[in-house]
Amino acid sequence: MRVLVTGGAGFIGSHLSERLLRDGHQVVILDQLNHYYSPALKLWNLDEVRKCGPVTFVQGDICDLRAVTNLMSTQKIEAVAHLAALVGVGPSLEQPVEYQNVNVGGTTALLEAARISGIEKFVFASSSSVYGETKNTPFREDDTGTFPISPYGATKLAAERMCYVYAYLYKLPVICLRLFTVYGPRQRPDLALCKFVRLMESEMTIPVHGDGSTCRDYTFCGDITKGIVAALQFQTQFDVFNLGSSRPIALADMIRTLESILGRRAKIDWLPEKPGDLRMTHADIAKAERLLGYRSATPFDEGARQLVAWFRDQYSTSGLSQ
Repeated sequence: MRVLVTGGAGFIGSHLSERLLRDGHQVVILDQLNHYYSPALKLWNLDEVRKCGPVTFVQGDICDLRAVTNLMSTQKIEAVAHLAALVGVGPSLEQPVEYQNVNVGGTTALLEAARISGIEKFVFASSSSVYGETKNTPFREDDTGTFPISPYGATKLAAERMCYVYAYLYKLPVICLRLFTVYGPRQRPDLALCKFVRLMESEMTIPVHGDGSTCRDYTFCGDITKGIVAALQFQTQFDVFNLGSSRPIALADMIRTLESILGRRAKIDWLPEKPGDLRMTHADIAKAERLLGYRSATPFDEGARQLVAWFRDQYSTSGLSQ
């Protein structure tokens, strides 16, 4: 299968591209290499992907309908794994219009290009942020009370709705995957785990918003990529799946785990809770287990050890800066 991976130079996208190559698929990566974090990190990710096999890389904008339609046609794309997006709850509060333009407009452009090009499968990386502050836990895909509390979450839910429209009107097979707090090697430097590791390694203070009781359903990147590959192979007209661990971990416990792995105590700067942040995320993964054969196999402490080992190795030898 020839797969277009948007955002393939990023954290999850590079891991997915490697997995697809190892499984014998052909991979085309579309990535803008924007400056949300250092493009040098993304170029390094691309170098790592190329170690798994030949890959076609195109630097471009998912919002450019003509360009993405031409790319899908000329590259004879069969399936799309759409991971490119403006990310992060906090920045979305400052740039809601830009998030709308990229996350909804860009997804719509890709869907339209896929329709024109006769794509056989479209997998969209959504987010647990679509659930908002629901009282129904664990979060289930059939929960109709989804009211996001950040522009980021709202744009992901709006993009899901557009995916359904294309599946319904144009018979484009689409699967939306709601990803829950993905972590592991190559994690974006702005995300809490990677940021905390960097600061703690330098014996600097880590910023902790709230009292440490907020919980996240941390899910290892290797488990997530297996789930995405399974979705690319699953036959359906339209569906939505949670991909998480279903083992929420409190922020305070996450910090204690890092302290144990790093062998040092965290210096904490206690700050007010951030607007738009959820108190808890908790995935019900029964549907993905049953239909996709999905498994969350990596315990949090094991995945955190892999993240720390990667950080110490790559950032001590690569010369890259976060």
